[in-house]
Amino acid sequence: MHILISNDDGIFALGIRALANACAEAGHQVTIVCPDRERSATGHGLTLQDPIRTDLVPNLFHSSITAWACSGTPADCVKLALGSLLDRHPDCVLSGINHGPNLGTDTLYSGTVSAAMEGLLEGIPSIAFSLAQFGHRDFSSAAQVAVQMVDTLMQFPPARPMLLNVNIPPVALSDMAGVRLTKLGFRRYHDLFEKRIDPKGRTYYWLSGEVLEEVDPETMPGGQASPLLTDVQGIRQNYVTLTPLHFNLTDWGDVDRWQPWAEHLAAGCAAMASASDS
Repeated sequence: MHILISNDDGIFALGIRALANACAEAGHQVTIVCPDRERSATGHGLTLQDPIRTDLVPNLFHSSITAWACSGTPADCVKLALGSLLDRHPDCVLSGINHGPNLGTDTLYSGTVSAAMEGLLEGIPSIAFSLAQFGHRDFSSAAQVAVQMVDTLMQFPPARPMLLNVNIPPVALSDMAGVRLTKLGFRRYHDLFEKRIDPKGRTYYWLSGEVLEEVDPETMPGGQASPLLTDVQGIRQNYVTLTPLHFNLTDWGDVDRWQPWAEHLAAGCAAMASASDS
């Protein structure tokens, strides 16, 4: 299988080295295109006002791997790989292994998830991997899980393009509780902006966030009770969590509620247009 790998932690991150080398050692053809430096929490940002530069990076990964360091964002990296650097589309896009979790609403900000989302936008099965503890430096178990997931993808190819957000507990394989299909949780933060003064006397701010609570969405669209754990709950219980994601953010459960608003707005706009013509 030909695998494209990216991340948001940069070309020198331990997580991408563990993932790429494990996939190569399992016999897969691996190409890496990832940021040349830390680009976490960039979301799905694209570089539009500056050139994007790439450099081949030799001798950092398994000898069979072709690796590129890119000056752009994670989404830039995958978009550039698919549109220019690769001769053909890969069989799947992997992103990570991220240094720290990507759970719940954090996925909206995640460069790791956005790199994988770029694969989905091009119709390629994609998986984002995160090791759910900041500072944990042993990625061997997480890489083994990732290789097993690639094998599962080969054995059970999806009927349509998909994106899985995978969080892996920072424990040995023997200590993992299993694998659970989960839904996104909702994590509420208390944002803290620390005010500082630079050496030239100018004010700047440093953003940090403290998780206050996880709010569990009780229902699915249509008001049905959800039988699934949230990804946050699953990780707390040492499960590998699999959360299917999609780029379609339509709130289907509220579509009917907004119909009267749309009709009232249409009537108001028509009245204003009629008045301006008279």
